[in-house]
Amino acid sequence: MTEQPNTVRRVPVIAHDGATAPPTPPPRPGPRRSIISTADYATAERIVDTLSDRGFPVERVAIIGHDMQLVEQVTGRMTNGRAAWRGALSGALPGALIGWIFGVFSWVNPLIAGLLLALYGLVIGAVLGAIVGLIIHAMQGGRRDFASVAVMRPQRYEVLVDADVADEALRLLDKEI
Repeated sequence: MTEQPNTVRRVPVIAHDGATAPPTPPPRPGPRRSIISTADYATAERIVDTLSDRGFPVERVAIIGHDMQLVEQVTGRMTNGRAAWRGALSGALPGALIGWIFGVFSWVNPLIAGLLLALYGLVIGAVLGAIVGLIIHAMQGGRRDFASVAVMRPQRYEVLVDADVADEALRLLDKEI
């Protein structure tokens, strides 16, 4: 068996009117220039939106977040009751979906069976989820007795434009920046 070299196959794209259009070429890496650096995302987004409104090819623009920071906001103390509640909530939906799927395949009365089995699945999923939540909380041995939400957040944003069209972008934004 002979090995064939890795080749890239281009698949034609069918337009809404039925005509075949050439596929969009992948973005090419190249030199980029920074046209603005800002502390908030809304400003960077507004700059790109302004360029779009003025007819600039925005597929040549990127918003880059720099100096990532992890912010973990503590939302409360994790107790046995809260661990069981969170486990019940995370188990209820999958249980209801599994029960509903089994009920849909009932030959006699799929609507009633689907709803009834979904209700049974919801209850069983909540009970099992609560048990698993309690077990996991107990296994941590008091090491992490709090609940939190973690978010990655950049300290600043930079709007980069392909170097060959950066002057045009700056010209279009002359009144904005």
